[in-house]
Amino acid sequence: MILEIKSLQKKYGRKVILDGVDLTVKGGSCVGLLGGNGSGKTTLLSILAGMISADSGSFRAAGKEGKARIGYVPQGTPLIEELSAKDNLKMWYDSETMKKELESGVLKTLGVDAFLKVPVRKMSGGMKKRLSIGCAVSGKPEILLLDEPTAALDIACKDQIYSYLKAFCNGGGIVLLATHDVHEIELCDQCYVLKDGKLNEWQYDGDVHKLARWIQ
Repeated sequence: MILEIKSLQKKYGRKVILDGVDLTVKGGSCVGLLGGNGSGKTTLLSILAGMISADSGSFRAAGKEGKARIGYVPQGTPLIEELSAKDNLKMWYDSETMKKELESGVLKTLGVDAFLKVPVRKMSGGMKKRLSIGCAVSGKPEILLLDEPTAALDIACKDQIYSYLKAFCNGGGIVLLATHDVHEIELCDQCYVLKDGKLNEWQYDGDVHKLARWIQ
């Protein structure tokens, strides 16, 4: 399993968002993408997810059986508000698989089984995020792209998501995590700062203030 990004370029008008981004990640790794608002983290993840196109450059996501499967969890909520959690899941899972995952799989780990009948419009932010992740991993992705997955969530909800991410990486998966959260940084094997279109590795030493100054 490997993800290779080579010389990705992206502009919006005259503004350069990604300026020759290079990155190689091997299976079993969680990589943190840090940077200020508007630095290009979301743009990079959107390109990898196939939501938008790069102006130039390339990336290769290779799994055991050829092209790796990719799951994407954006900042927003990609759910149908009028439907319950269960009905949203039905759009991604067949009945047998959903039952299995709710009893002892990823949906159980994320705690989705506790609010199956709740309409999305009545859910807390944590419920929506856990359900979004549950939908995103329905296709058994080998690479998981997460854009600030635990922003504004409570500690219990974060712990459920963190437990799943650790298990995902332990199983050989790759996680790319755009974040501002120090606790999420500590989950990562490697951290990179995206600034002025460039991606540079950052050796996080626990000094949050130094990191904040460097990102600015």
